[in-house]
Amino acid sequence: MSDLGRVLRLDARRTALLVAVPVLTAVGTAAALPGLCLSAAYWDNTVVALVNAVRFLGPVAAALAAWAAVRERPLDYLRDLTARSPATGALLDLLLLSSAALVSYTAVTALVVAVTLAQAEAGHPHPLGVIAGAGALVLHVVVGYLTGRVVPHRATAALAFGATAMWAALRIPGVSWWSLLPPAAFPRIDLFTTLRPRVFADQAAWTAGLTAALILGYVLWATRRFLLVLPLAAALAATGAATLGLQGSDPAAVRAAPAPQACRHWPVTVCVHPALRDALPRLMAAVVPLAARLNGTPGEFTQVRQRPGWAPVSVADGVAFVHLDEDLSPGYAARAARQISRALKDPRACAAGSSAGYPALVDAWLLDDEPPSIADARAARRFASWTERGRRAWLRRHFTRYRTCSLGPADFRPVRAGKHRSTKHARRGTFDRTAPPT
Repeated sequence: MSDLGRVLRLDARRTALLVAVPVLTAVGTAAALPGLCLSAAYWDNTVVALVNAVRFLGPVAAALAAWAAVRERPLDYLRDLTARSPATGALLDLLLLSSAALVSYTAVTALVVAVTLAQAEAGHPHPLGVIAGAGALVLHVVVGYLTGRVVPHRATAALAFGATAMWAALRIPGVSWWSLLPPAAFPRIDLFTTLRPRVFADQAAWTAGLTAALILGYVLWATRRFLLVLPLAAALAATGAATLGLQGSDPAAVRAAPAPQACRHWPVTVCVHPALRDALPRLMAAVVPLAARLNGTPGEFTQVRQRPGWAPVSVADGVAFVHLDEDLSPGYAARAARQISRALKDPRACAAGSSAGYPALVDAWLLDDEPPSIADARAARRFASWTERGRRAWLRRHFTRYRTCSLGPADFRPVRAGKHRSTKHARRGTFDRTAPPT
């Protein structure tokens, strides 16, 4: 009983290893938070930041586990004095070390989730992704500890850290299926796409199978109980099946995911991805003047909608489709307005012809920019002297030539009052309820 008490006290003192919790928490936080600061509050990117953090957290956990195994190996003779299985002490150590790593992982997860909730979050959480990350972390602990048990040398901890760090460094996001093996590396997830849950399920199965195989293999080696061969084979089979599943996956591990957009409806309708709803006020302020000036022309629009990055920018049927920076970098609203201005023109006609800068003169007015210097200074002065109402009336008459970049000096000459009568019947829209001046 005295020997058994000594062993139990030894196991209790191992709780000092919980000092690793703040170390692992600090490493995981430092690895996860920068990824969140570079993107919108999109739940997919939250999970990606957490899973990617395991690539940095795992090697540290493996080194600590290997150090604990090497440090306690000389005391194994005390455990041999009891009637317990030779593998019991190692299993208890693994349980303690894994629990410490999971506590730190839970703390990092809570912090990352809090950061996301503090913003205008969008999308849906992926619990399987969190589970896959936890499984990969436990796998690192098992690899490090068993390495320390098999090779009880002072340099083993550094060896475990270097080997697992090299394994993590091989992860290049989106290049091949190899990067999906835990600890996986995912690229930043664009808005209007989402991660495939099947990938996380395969990763969780892969880590669970390999972890079980390593533990069963060690117990088999320590106890010589060959009945463990069958569960060991089953664990290896599960790992192989999960590997095949990951091999057949798209390296990007994403699919298109249409999202119900966040909108403002007056004086025009502006809609963006819900993760970028904070962009609505500035975007509205930037596009309303442009919509007012285009009213009554073939390029008029009453709606502005954000499109995914792979879809083209266009203006059609009263709807302007634009792209937005996901980090809402300074000037994003002005860039969206310029996208609309460029989309109004025929790219083939503008590429083929020489417009001598006349469309740029009109663009500057549409976008409230400084007028450019063009060769025809007389046309520039004449256009600058017109009133806002006069410019709108002029654009309704000359929109086709503006669209095809075929404006010329004759289009900026004074027009007799009688010729303005044709504009009386121009379509009246939301922003201009009066006929153009004569």
